[in-house]
Amino acid sequence: MKLKFKFSILFALLFYSYLSAQPREELVKVIVTPNHNDWTYEIGEQAEFSMTALRNNIPIEGIEIKYTIQPDPGYRFITIWDEGSLNLKKGSTKVKAKKFNEAGFLRCTATVEVSGNEYSSYATVGFSPDKIEPTTTLPKDFEEFWKKGKEDLGKVAINPVLTLMPERCTDKVDVYHVQLDNVQGKIYGVLCKPKKEGKYPAILHVPGAGVRPYYGEVSEAEEGFISFTIGIHGIPVNLDQTVYDNLRQGALNQYFTTNLDDKDNAYYKRVYLGCVRAVDFIESLENFDGKNLGVTGGSQGGALSIITASLDSRISYLAAFYPALSDMTGFLHGRAGGWPQLFTDEYTNKPEKIETSKYYDVVNFARFVKVPGWYSWGYNDNVCPPASMYAAYNVINAEKELHVFQETQHWTFPEQREMKDSWLFEKLRK
Repeated sequence: MKLKFKFSILFALLFYSYLSAQPREELVKVIVTPNHNDWTYEIGEQAEFSMTALRNNIPIEGIEIKYTIQPDPGYRFITIWDEGSLNLKKGSTKVKAKKFNEAGFLRCTATVEVSGNEYSSYATVGFSPDKIEPTTTLPKDFEEFWKKGKEDLGKVAINPVLTLMPERCTDKVDVYHVQLDNVQGKIYGVLCKPKKEGKYPAILHVPGAGVRPYYGEVSEAEEGFISFTIGIHGIPVNLDQTVYDNLRQGALNQYFTTNLDDKDNAYYKRVYLGCVRAVDFIESLENFDGKNLGVTGGSQGGALSIITASLDSRISYLAAFYPALSDMTGFLHGRAGGWPQLFTDEYTNKPEKIETSKYYDVVNFARFVKVPGWYSWGYNDNVCPPASMYAAYNVINAEKELHVFQETQHWTFPEQREMKDSWLFEKLRK
């Protein structure tokens, strides 16, 4: 059983690496470099980009390099400002962009063809990103809507069912599969807690987008934390991978648009309230210290971290990587909206769906965050475009710190995660 579990863990790690889109090595490397070290300019400045192609880390000379310059498009298409081709006479060349006269992001993409294969890369620069304002608006009944949602949740008993998972336990940590009652159906997760008697701070892990199993954070429990990792889809999180694959391709395909024209039955209503239910469960644990509770996640999980901290005053700290679901109406205003990058087609671009999105947009939850937060993302993220994340971050009035790793796309360096853990662990241990 232990050997089987180790193979399951290995598969999960490989699957996670695929989902997080870590950069892969290529024979030819294209490097695009802006002329400001921090990739950041003031409104009205003119960015200049250097473009280089390397093979075996040696500049390639005498080939053509094509470029496009455009406002940050996410993974959708936005009108190209400028495009052309230049010769890499000495292995490198430069191109200047037009002046950017508003707060936002501009991307330069460079492409070369070598031996019949295309290689490309890009750099996205920011212009006064601290001045980016949201495009979404706050519904007048936003607070009342979520107050009622929490009241409805409060009428549902937690009814926790804990099942010990001996194959995942260690000499220091007990691991349980957990089932809880939610406003609609169930919520499931994996609880890891120290075996040693005592009172411990807790960390709630909220998930990125997708449909998958979860394994819990045993290492955190070994560090002296109660760690609870949840799924959002109302299905057990310890099933065979094929179950999740089938659901992802079938019933849960494009789940994030389900009932998007109905604020009372939109898919994420149960999800957001399920995060509050997870806090209810942590609060009920005898070995929780009763006061130090953090929430963390990336992408959809970054969004849920902000949302949970906004909805639930029992959260002490939040740590979020590249929060999705932020300023989702961006594309309606000429800039990239946050994942899942809606309102670009006839199916989603409808008044009722746009209005419903405002009740689920991270920006509107960020307005009410009151606890200290740690945030990190990159300018090159084309899944959660940086303008969408700044739109949310800039309205947060609580204590906050942002760590930008400019070149990262929708992934993180190990150092980022180490920074996050160090910050969150230190805060929770105070």
